[in-house]
Amino acid sequence: MPLSRRRLSRSVEDYLKAIFTLCERADAATTSALAQLLEVQPASVTGMVKRLAESGLLEHVPYHGVRLTSRGTREALLVIRRHRIIETYLVERLDYSWDDVHGEAERLEHAASEGLIERMAAALEHPSHDPHGAPIPTRAGKIEVSELATLADVAPGADLFIRAVADEDAEGLRSLEARGMTLGVSLHVEGRAVDGVVSVRVGGPGGARQEVGHKLARHIYVAEAD
Repeated sequence: MPLSRRRLSRSVEDYLKAIFTLCERADAATTSALAQLLEVQPASVTGMVKRLAESGLLEHVPYHGVRLTSRGTREALLVIRRHRIIETYLVERLDYSWDDVHGEAERLEHAASEGLIERMAAALEHPSHDPHGAPIPTRAGKIEVSELATLADVAPGADLFIRAVADEDAEGLRSLEARGMTLGVSLHVEGRAVDGVVSVRVGGPGGARQEVGHKLARHIYVAEAD
């Protein structure tokens, strides 16, 4: 059976997606990072990693952790595609808010058939990004590669716009929306405190002043304004 039509277990899909996410930030995913992201015990991670390696879905990086093989990457991107198309459909067609779709998509991504996902994608006219600005992988397993900085990384004085936000933190998403800090909104960075709090002007240098905590700032992905 073709790889794109064979379904793995929910736990395997969760691990592959988590490893892909961690490897976007670093060369490899460590056992401790996986345990923290998936909220499981390190011993459980060790056992699953061994199974995935024996299945040819990941490989060990000496002294660093693990990363996906080409086959594992294709499988991870299938899960990510399902998740992001479901999120987009829920927001655009069912009037879900952007802070309310992640949990639903987490549950539905393991149950929805590829046929249903493609019908959703067609109904949405094949969107390129989800409601949080994340790129949606194609059916062929390709994904847009972008190296965006987070708001926590940029220097004071920078003029930026919000390109994407992490979708896992519902409270953070509600906070951003309440402050008018949604996708495409411009920001002028005024300064950064010792504790990592970032002061910004929303809408540009003359906009309303907001202070963003370090944790939330790490979940806001920005690009330089033209």
